[in-house]
Amino acid sequence: MFRNQYDYDVTIWSPQGRLHQVEYAMEAVKQGSATVGLKSQDYSVLLALKRSTSELSAHQKKIFTIDDHVGISIAGLTADARVLSRFLRNECLNERYLYNEPLLIKKLVSNLGNKMQVSFQFKFFILF
Repeated sequence: MFRNQYDYDVTIWSPQGRLHQVEYAMEAVKQGSATVGLKSQDYSVLLALKRSTSELSAHQKKIFTIDDHVGISIAGLTADARVLSRFLRNECLNERYLYNEPLLIKKLVSNLGNKMQVSFQFKFFILF
């Protein structure tokens, strides 16, 4: 994919109604390795295919432990996943520190969604 004048930010729409930054993110996930999550009544399992880009490069960690009850597996860019995993860990640690309880998954996902939308929400309110 090539860069153009409409791909500088995730909130910039092209005249065709496309968000190029979102398309770039989807392409990065397509080029990443496969991950699978399985859940039963009592257990859950995360699997990730580790594949190196060349024989000389090292494998990158694809599964991260967030808390005793939460883990994530990544398929896209590892650097982005590290930033998100650090944020999720901090959210879980804050909940344990304040309330001495594990953070509910529903609340954790909501906090993550809010974090990912901050730039759009902030720019939207500045414009109007």
